Amino acid sequence: MKIAMIGTGYVGLVSGVCFSDFGHNVVCVDKDPQKIKMLERGEVPIYEPSLDALMAKNVEAGRLSFTLDLADAIEGAEVVFIAVGTPMRRGDGHADLTYVMAAATEIAEMSKDYLVVVTKSTVPVGTNRIVKQTIRKANPGLEFDVASNPEFLREGAAIDDFMRPDRVVIGVQSDKAAEVMNELYRPLSLRDFPVVVTDLESAEMIKYAANAFLATKITFINEIAALCEKVGADVKQVSKGMGMDGRIGDKFLRAGPGYGGSCFPKDTKALARIGQEHSVPMQITETVITVNEEIKRRMITKLEDLCGGSFNGKVIAILGVTFKPDTDDMRDAPALMIVPALVGGGAKVRVCDPQGKHEGEALLPGVHWIEDPYKAAQNADLVVVLTEWNEFRGLNLKKLANKMAVPHMADLRNVYSVKDAKRAGFEAYDSIGRIGFMKN
Repeated sequence: MKIAMIGTGYVGLVSGVCFSDFGHNVVCVDKDPQKIKMLERGEVPIYEPSLDALMAKNVEAGRLSFTLDLADAIEGAEVVFIAVGTPMRRGDGHADLTYVMAAATEIAEMSKDYLVVVTKSTVPVGTNRIVKQTIRKANPGLEFDVASNPEFLREGAAIDDFMRPDRVVIGVQSDKAAEVMNELYRPLSLRDFPVVVTDLESAEMIKYAANAFLATKITFINEIAALCEKVGADVKQVSKGMGMDGRIGDKFLRAGPGYGGSCFPKDTKALARIGQEHSVPMQITETVITVNEEIKRRMITKLEDLCGGSFNGKVIAILGVTFKPDTDDMRDAPALMIVPALVGGGAKVRVCDPQGKHEGEALLPGVHWIEDPYKAAQNADLVVVLTEWNEFRGLNLKKLANKMAVPHMADLRNVYSVKDAKRAGFEAYDSIGRIGFMKN
């Protein structure tokens, strides 16, 4: 099948590359000339493990190409994906559909033959019906269908998620559209990966409901972690015991400094807004949003305590600033609240992150970027594990402590143990949901 993918951001590029690896002929379209030139040179504008190699493989095979010309991409295409950004609107927290509707209008104006227009972008419930109205208004004689196909890609594991998904969700209004979409995903159904075909609104809601639920699990265990610290329990053991219950499961039960990234913050706020608009308040989701921000602020208090009550004049090494490992994404990362608080409090902050500098330089002014974690910790008063990159999971803690002026550690991802820290010579250690120590 020939596929046109409008948008070469994270979702569009990963999806386009993976569809081409299924054997489809994929043309990725973008309005940014620099991005298209970069892709044509074989350079990937985002960091996602193995994406560059898979992209090169399919370009060489002639199944994947990139263009600025939407009309050329659409010509002969059986499926056109809309995978453009839907950022939060300022003021009301709703998803901004400007780019989605602009893409729908352009598709209508440039199409002649039957096609299925698929919304891959995360959009509020009811958006696909509006997309259909927009296309029909722009080209009344066009024969087409619309479909909703939300993505469930985890940054850092996106290719595996696409190739071996928990499920594929497809929302359609006609049997013809369902046939086209099932053919598109045939390589997955042949391997018995579940394909859920439903109506448009249910497909749209599945995306928001799933992300809001996962954000709730993360926030719940972070609240439990705070209570564990007060009563003397260990949140890692609590999470383990909870996760063994088949009704709960062990995923997304790791305590930390709060969720971030491109999906959870945006989607929880959008769902809350949808509920308000329909007079059905999403009270659990609204509370999750509030508590997640409180959790990030609580991390600042932890660090302040480890610095003797003040950041002023302290040297602090931050290990990891992206919202999770194996990505360069800084969107809504806990670091964006925590690091500015340190700098604003008078600390000299050194940052070490394998991929975070590209975005982080503009987002975190006033910090010093250092590639080596041990150099970052040289003569430091505090080292903070903020993102659990593999590079920070196997540190020589004794070497780290010996390089510091004041060997204090805040392990905000529970990578190490109290025993590890004491044995290595740290004088103070704190983590999430566990009792730390501080030598007098």
